[in-house]
Amino acid sequence: MSHVFPRHTKANPPVAASGDGCYIIDKNGKKYFDGSGGAAVSCLGHSDPDVTQAIKDQVDRIAFAHTGFFTTEPAEELADLLVARAPGNLDRVYFVSGGSEAVEAALKLARQYFLEKGEPSRHRVIARRQSYHGNTLGALATGGNQWRREPFSPLMIETSHISPCFEYRGRREAETAFEYGQRVAGELETEILRLGPENVMAFVAEPVVGATAGAVPPVEGYFKRVREICDTYGVLLILDEVMCGMGRTGTLFAHEQDGVSPDILCIAKGLGAGYQPIGAMLCTDEIYRSIEDGTGFFQHGHTYIGHPTACAAALTVFKKLDGGLVERVSPMGDKLEQELNDAFGQHPHVGDIRGRGLFRGIEIVEDRSTKTPFDPARGINKSVKKAAFDAGLICYPMGGTVDGVRGDHVLLAPPFIIEGSHVTEIVDKLDRAFRSVF
Repeated sequence: MSHVFPRHTKANPPVAASGDGCYIIDKNGKKYFDGSGGAAVSCLGHSDPDVTQAIKDQVDRIAFAHTGFFTTEPAEELADLLVARAPGNLDRVYFVSGGSEAVEAALKLARQYFLEKGEPSRHRVIARRQSYHGNTLGALATGGNQWRREPFSPLMIETSHISPCFEYRGRREAETAFEYGQRVAGELETEILRLGPENVMAFVAEPVVGATAGAVPPVEGYFKRVREICDTYGVLLILDEVMCGMGRTGTLFAHEQDGVSPDILCIAKGLGAGYQPIGAMLCTDEIYRSIEDGTGFFQHGHTYIGHPTACAAALTVFKKLDGGLVERVSPMGDKLEQELNDAFGQHPHVGDIRGRGLFRGIEIVEDRSTKTPFDPARGINKSVKKAAFDAGLICYPMGGTVDGVRGDHVLLAPPFIIEGSHVTEIVDKLDRAFRSVF
């Protein structure tokens, strides 16, 4: 009998015993290809010797030093590298232990920024439906996924949610992709005016939507219009790259491809590649100066922020990503897209294949012509997950793709170290799963 509190009490998962590149091996010797990197985490695979050595070396020096008393070399060096490579005016880095913490820190910093500026009425957050920003209460309130929010809604702050930029589901027949993007971006301005610009603190969005919708990229011009609207009304733009950042979409920072820069950026997952728990919030010099020239104290913190062992691991990961590994993501992503289209492009239950880089989503439908999703009671995404796992493929199927209740998709986010044969293995095993389910 296990005393571990699992994610699902009815599940009895196998014991992961070892990792070998793109594979996880259970204690019975079965190998599973990690086609989703866990949850878009394991960008370097599971046995990178340089990262494990960096962890060992740091533990030999000092494993932990509380940031109330010290800073450390790995934290300082990692912050320097992140700021040097980040687009725009991002200038300061606040290290945390994961994505939810990064979003919570961003929300609290945004609020304190306006307090320090003498604009205390600014407190409202606007985000998008079918978004996910974390499981802590502030992050969960910001996210727009109905299924995740509902049980805890009495505990959460009030947040506005506008339409996502979800071309497959939202673009009208008479619209161009650009026109569609401008229309849904315009909802942000409408909501700011409804709430009163003096009350709006921030707009939060994922550049490429991950878990809740399945690798949904924005259309051209969408985020540029969002940036313009935020600037017009003095609203902070917070971009959540916890899942889609750190090279996952083909550039080190996902928003680089949309020609904008945020005021606050959240990263995690691929930053540590799973070797240590770490995330980070980056902010502009202007936001940092508001604190420095005001109270001087950001009223926030966790015990393990800036953890030196986690920073040492992430420093080595980042150097590998920035040292050429990210350059493999786009060509391998193109190959994955091509093989997915060859295998499933005409599948009667595949409505859309989308994404950027090694961040790809497959939307499953009951009827391709009408885009009608399966009845949620069928549990299609759960069946696909199980069938793929039985076939030796870890992927990330989810439900509620359309509105938080209806719809199914599969998210793929394999390690950046994959070769062409691995792409074929992913598609072949997913095909076996689809054949089993459908």
